[in-house]
Amino acid sequence: MTSTNNYLKSTAPRRESLGVLSLAALGVVYGDIGTSPLYVMKTVFDPTHGLAITDHNIIGVVSLIFWAIMIVVTLKYITLFLRADNHGEGGIMALLSLASSSVINRPQLRNMLFMIGAFGAALFYGDGVITPAISVLSAVEGLEVATPLLQPYVLPITLIILISLFLIQQRGTGKVGVMFGPVTLLWFVTLGFIGVINIAAAPEILQAFNPFFAVSFCLNNGLIAFITFGAVVLAVTGGEALYADMGHFGVKPIRLAWYGCVLPALILNYLGQGALLLANPSAISNPFFLLFPSWALYPMVVLATAATVIASQAVISGVFSVTRQAIQLGFLPRMQIRHTSDQKIGQIYIPFVNWILLAAVIMAVAGFGSSSNLASAYGVAVTATMVIETLLTFFVLRFTWNYPLIVSILVTGFFLTVDATFFAATILKIFQGGWFPLVIGAIIFFIMITWNHGRKILVEHLRSVDIPLEPFLESLIEKPPARVVGTAVFLTSNPNGVPHALLHNLAHNQVLHECVVFLTVNYLETPRVSHEERISIKSLIGNCYQVTVRYGFKDEPDLPAALETCKQYGLEFELLKTSFFLSREIIVSTPGGGMTQWQERIFATMARNASNAAEYFKLPANRILELGTRIEI
Repeated sequence: MTSTNNYLKSTAPRRESLGVLSLAALGVVYGDIGTSPLYVMKTVFDPTHGLAITDHNIIGVVSLIFWAIMIVVTLKYITLFLRADNHGEGGIMALLSLASSSVINRPQLRNMLFMIGAFGAALFYGDGVITPAISVLSAVEGLEVATPLLQPYVLPITLIILISLFLIQQRGTGKVGVMFGPVTLLWFVTLGFIGVINIAAAPEILQAFNPFFAVSFCLNNGLIAFITFGAVVLAVTGGEALYADMGHFGVKPIRLAWYGCVLPALILNYLGQGALLLANPSAISNPFFLLFPSWALYPMVVLATAATVIASQAVISGVFSVTRQAIQLGFLPRMQIRHTSDQKIGQIYIPFVNWILLAAVIMAVAGFGSSSNLASAYGVAVTATMVIETLLTFFVLRFTWNYPLIVSILVTGFFLTVDATFFAATILKIFQGGWFPLVIGAIIFFIMITWNHGRKILVEHLRSVDIPLEPFLESLIEKPPARVVGTAVFLTSNPNGVPHALLHNLAHNQVLHECVVFLTVNYLETPRVSHEERISIKSLIGNCYQVTVRYGFKDEPDLPAALETCKQYGLEFELLKTSFFLSREIIVSTPGGGMTQWQERIFATMARNASNAAEYFKLPANRILELGTRIEI
């Protein structure tokens, strides 16, 4: 059994210097947005968009990119969203928790926010498929620039890299993770340096800092400018990651990395690409790699591939993290979760999600075939998530921070207008591939609401037939069965009802342990629960106890470690004399239930295939007794 000291040590934040955390944040937080220069300008001037490569349009597009980065990333995420921390944590789940808790007395509005937030989380899975595909593919396409003879090998090399990336997930990234920050730092330094060199050849590109050129571009190009917005938004995809990773690094390192490295490097590189196009419009075939002299192409392909692999790793880890949070908030069934690091509890691996994600990524690369085609699929899910996050922020501003209504409307209204414009522009690409991440998000959302609704029906059914616990114990102690040595722990979702496992044990074995514990695990709508709030104990009649263990949606469930802390409250567990009794519900779909019958069948299938509770809660396998209960819904 894990000791209390080790438990506290594992959950305590690591103290590292601002510089070290900022360097680490480069690799994890900014990998996605940092690789956008590989494909943004090429996508903007894609011939299918009909945008002419003129000096005015080039300066206007670069101006649009600059102001998009400043408004969406710098103002919205860096300035506003990093203030909306939920006990130090960020991301859509943390924001959803903040927003929903602010309207806790309005159940209908609260439920609506939960559905909106769940849909936003589901869309993240679409991003988790597209980001690795487009990032790695766009990097490997640099080989075509080096020599057209390598063009047939671009797709196979991309697939080999991606398959290898997903294969190493089960081994963890701890050993190579220490290189993420330095490699990404080299990447950003290179972006800025090559940008400066090209700006010097056409300094008129610096006019892009003037917002007049962005406005003029929009007014002069009309519908084509609106279509261009769907490509410009690719320059800010990944901006939401800096909010999601706030809990890993803290606000100061993320802001320092942005202002001190990422923002200057991105701006200089986009200006450099614009300058290159002003001097040589034919470079639009691949404006990123053509920034470099021919001798540097192969090293840049290697560096770009390394940067995109790091960006992909950050997204994959994010998908694992969101999945665990969704499980603990009741939106997904339990899954097997493996821990790939003894030092960092955040490094997890979920086999089922990993292989499904890999299959979807392979389909995306093979189906779309090029980064230009994948760009049509990119952005829809991200911009929809951005809209949802802005909507949730209104409730945080108004009800959590108590800002005046007019201020809340003006602030969120401004960002919502920008987000909605980008979303509307990406919607135009639905038939060119935008449907792909939306279909993925819709499937995940359907699974989420089916599981969440099914669990609610199941819990209501179980509580409707539950026998009140305390009267039952009083009658049981009056005429007690034989009591045997040891402790019996009954896991139950209803602390006030008699667990079905206890009834089965009494019926079949006709014994009661000398110490009986009714254990309930509660997940709170907060990222983490403090050690002091983790456990509560209530003494019942006949040496029986009610124990409640509380976790946040980012906490690591570990019941033996949590029960070890009961010692300080006078309840001590000896693991070798403790048996854990679990109830396994066998769901049977019946007509006339709370869901359609086909939905009930899907829920029943998910319930049958959910990960074992004993493994999920880290209970010792040789101390488990599982008793099944047939339930019709």
